[in-house]
Amino acid sequence: MLNWEDTTTTAKPDPMTAMQEQSGSSVPASIMHAAQDPATQDQANRRVRVEDKRVINAGTDVNQLVPFKYKWAWEKYLAACNNHWMPQEVGMSADIALWADPKGLTDDERTIIKRSLGFFSTADSLVANNLVLAVYKHITNPECRQYILRQAFEEAIHTHAYQYIIESLGLDEAEVFNMYREIPSIHDKAAWSLPYTQSLADENFHTGTPEADQRLLRDMIAFYVVFEGIFFYVGFVQLLSFGRRNKMMGTSEQIQYIMRDEAMHMNFGIDVINQIKIENPHLWTAEFQEEARKMIIEATELEIRYAHDTMPRGVLGLNAAMFNEYMQYIANRRCNQIGLKEIYPGAENPFPWMSEVIDLKKEKNFFETRVTEYQTGGALSWD
Repeated sequence: MLNWEDTTTTAKPDPMTAMQEQSGSSVPASIMHAAQDPATQDQANRRVRVEDKRVINAGTDVNQLVPFKYKWAWEKYLAACNNHWMPQEVGMSADIALWADPKGLTDDERTIIKRSLGFFSTADSLVANNLVLAVYKHITNPECRQYILRQAFEEAIHTHAYQYIIESLGLDEAEVFNMYREIPSIHDKAAWSLPYTQSLADENFHTGTPEADQRLLRDMIAFYVVFEGIFFYVGFVQLLSFGRRNKMMGTSEQIQYIMRDEAMHMNFGIDVINQIKIENPHLWTAEFQEEARKMIIEATELEIRYAHDTMPRGVLGLNAAMFNEYMQYIANRRCNQIGLKEIYPGAENPFPWMSEVIDLKKEKNFFETRVTEYQTGGALSWD
């Protein structure tokens, strides 16, 4: 039993255990196995050096943001903050009046809007859950984690936007939010994605071996290249086509901001994928590349099927056949972005205006249509 004059000794915590407790992440198996190695302990105890930082399997303190190694991740985080918007700042009165008018929209136009909202509303929730519960803990670089946190917040904003549109138009919420269960073309896209998202969320999964690292890379391709980079694009074209015809302008405006956010999410994910390839070239085998190509082919076919399901007849100057080539064009772009051979040679973009939408400047029309003003912390009144 100790008295007040006894000298106590406190055991120094193991650096790997402390890092895992503080970050809430699973330390990769390869790092845990090396935790007792003096060189590894020395790296964990010393100041973080740029050359020690890695996207996955880093032994450095994930809580220390600087020094930056991947400035592109930090710059994307800052750009995302500058692009901040909120759904209720976009007026919906014209959309409400048009939707309420029996002659305002055709049945086919109404179907497109409801099906798009049915997919998007569930898709962004799935994305957010995957980020928070799976992707974040496997990325061991703090500046990349900083962007992932911002992305998760933006996914919440997108889900908020869909709910805002659904509520404003007086749609049947149960019908819209259950479309991913009840509409085959929507269900099939969600069903394709689930095995990959569930894989990352497996509590027993840890990176640190070639097999596990390749599994993470595969699932990142499914998440960022396919889900964010392919499965959203038919709906984006369809909903933005309303705005190009001065219909459903509030809905179209919100989709513009969502598409801009999602384009940045996808580009961030592709940068992460390519950085993992650079740091782990042994993962990018010919067999793995062929598996990635097959994933993109499957996704492209599912998205084309969704286009034909939601657009059985021509509408808004569009027809389902146009999306055959468009999705092949998008698939080629995604292949090029991660270093794969093109799947559909010669496919062209039938919607060149989509590039302009992605590059929109928020200030150009966002501040003309918003209904509330931002307040900085210094401008707020606390009385």
